[in-house]
Amino acid sequence: MNRIGMTKSFAAASLLVPAAAVIIWPTQLWLLAVFMIWVVLAAAVWIHTERTEQNARMARAAAAMQQASIRTLNHHRHDWMNDLQVIFGYIRMGKTDKTIQYVEQIRERMVAESKIAKLGVPSLVQFIQSFRTVSHSLVIDVEIDGDVNLAELPLDGELAAESIVGIINAYRFAVRPGIGDADRLVLRITRDEDRLNVSFHCEGQIVELDDWKTKCKRALHNSPLKLAENGLQTASVRLQAQLGK
Repeated sequence: MNRIGMTKSFAAASLLVPAAAVIIWPTQLWLLAVFMIWVVLAAAVWIHTERTEQNARMARAAAAMQQASIRTLNHHRHDWMNDLQVIFGYIRMGKTDKTIQYVEQIRERMVAESKIAKLGVPSLVQFIQSFRTVSHSLVIDVEIDGDVNLAELPLDGELAAESIVGIINAYRFAVRPGIGDADRLVLRITRDEDRLNVSFHCEGQIVELDDWKTKCKRALHNSPLKLAENGLQTASVRLQAQLGK
């Protein structure tokens, strides 16, 4: 138990002394007054330590987010340096067609990153963008048909985002770790007038299949995203949500 927890426990336990005194000598009004004052002081200590603990949790969460942002930025910087080196190499060799082709690949990647940034739920956007900094056994390819903003759809976007994160993590811990290339998870998000479709397909070997299925079902508990028909197959998940008017 940490220091803050011990302080809260001591504040609560300290009430036993004046409470016992009031029970033993119920006619002593001054004991009742002392008990009431003691309760107020114990409550003040409890509230203070609770706020201190909450501030500490918020500070730790903020520090973790900052570290994740720094790692993500460093990875992007590394990618940009690699891209510049490749382009510079093609230019030096006079391979104009290769340069144009590579720049087009960068443009397509930037378009995909832009669609991810527009998903509308910051926690989901940050999770996807920083995923490669926390996983070495699985990489995500995100395919979004058009612009999809979960926050603007007639459903609970936060819960939908939590389900997507939960299923990605189910895959993350289910793929077989190896020393070669990382397995690939394709996440595809599409929508039409009355339905949101989210599908996952893993190009890798799933271990502990029953545990993977359990985690996927847990991620969908109380979620607006539901399994489509035959939606939970080996290494494949298909979800959908009705977009009611």
